[in-house]
Amino acid sequence: MIKRSLSAASKPDVICPEALEGKAGVTTRCTLTAADGSTLGVTVTVSAVGGDNVDLDIKADDTHTPAS
Repeated sequence: MIKRSLSAASKPDVICPEALEGKAGVTTRCTLTAADGSTLGVTVTVSAVGGDNVDLDIKADDTHTPAS
């Protein structure tokens, strides 16, 4: 299972609600929150696995949700 958090040292933060299994084709939905509080959905898909290396495809939604 991949349990590493997908977040940078500073904003934006990316939160995924579940661990992503390191198996090609497995997908999860995550939420990116920008410094201004707006959010954007992202789909994370395992594209390939080789030993300890896992390649991810990350696709952001076309529209964001403005900050409240």
